[in-house]
Amino acid sequence: MAISMAFSSPYTTSSLHSLPQLFPLSPLFSLSKTRSLRRYTVSVSQPITTVPIRCSNKTDSDPKAGVSVYKPKSYEVLVTDAANSLAYALDDGKTRLEIDFPPLPSNISSYKGSSDEFIDANIQLVLAVVRKLREKKESRACIVFPDKPEKRRASEIFKTALDSIDGISIGSLDDVPSGPVTTFFRSIRDTLDFDFEDDNEGRWESKESPSLYIFINCSTRELAAIEKYVEKFAPSTPTLLFNLELDTLRADLGLLGFPTKDLHYRFLSQFVPVFYIRIREYSKTVAVAPYIVNYSGALFRQYPGPWQTKEELLRVLGLQEEEGSSLQFLRRGYKSSTWWEEDVELESSSAWRS
Repeated sequence: MAISMAFSSPYTTSSLHSLPQLFPLSPLFSLSKTRSLRRYTVSVSQPITTVPIRCSNKTDSDPKAGVSVYKPKSYEVLVTDAANSLAYALDDGKTRLEIDFPPLPSNISSYKGSSDEFIDANIQLVLAVVRKLREKKESRACIVFPDKPEKRRASEIFKTALDSIDGISIGSLDDVPSGPVTTFFRSIRDTLDFDFEDDNEGRWESKESPSLYIFINCSTRELAAIEKYVEKFAPSTPTLLFNLELDTLRADLGLLGFPTKDLHYRFLSQFVPVFYIRIREYSKTVAVAPYIVNYSGALFRQYPGPWQTKEELLRVLGLQEEEGSSLQFLRRGYKSSTWWEEDVELESSSAWRS
């Protein structure tokens, strides 16, 4: 059998490496269909008793208390929770926001699988979040794509969905004025991409300025362009980084051909995660049968609730090493944090930790 997993205990700034890849979710075909999410489980080689883990005595009715168990029944519920958290953050005056949760089943999630499936799922999900947000409060969202070809493709595939949302507009990072060199390379790219005239150009333009900018499907190289876009068009307007997997993109900063680490210190550190689900798989060797225990855990945040993680799991299994022991050191390793978690004094803001 399997042990049910629930989210508990406050999260600190310890590394994601010590945290729980996503267990398979139900395939996302359409947000209009109800698709069940599988329970997070701990797999072992011999049967053990199912034990629900509830470590919080606070009621789930208080959004600031967090939840003792988070088990959404469908992607629609997941999207609704994300929109609710976003609305709470906007009402609290937050202007730099992040939402990150698995858009697809784990075995094909992110760019490790088909990039088109990942991109299309994110567009479908962000449109659903925008629609849910409008049900809670008046908003005019502008969805910003990495470039004009991506924008044109999305406008063709999701034309009907875009038409169904009032006040929505779309843009691209190419909208930021650039120098002659960048303009030259963009013209070459557009030629190679057969960037002909867009039949939907100007179709989704709001007469009023957007009240929320949402950036989706961007890579590490495009993070610097997001910063320039925000400085140009949204210096004080709320901006949302949607499913960019920032913790993955940050790891490339400072490498040859990528933006410098300073991009995190001055810009990315401003973004508050308002809805966040990140799941990891682990294996642990033990001295007795079954010798290898496969388990998973999750990092979770639903604003305005606290960070919650799954450290209680090993204690329930009776496999938790003694604090400070050599076994704990060997399991976690010498390095248990990343450079962006350590360099606190270089950050212009600590919002991303809050």
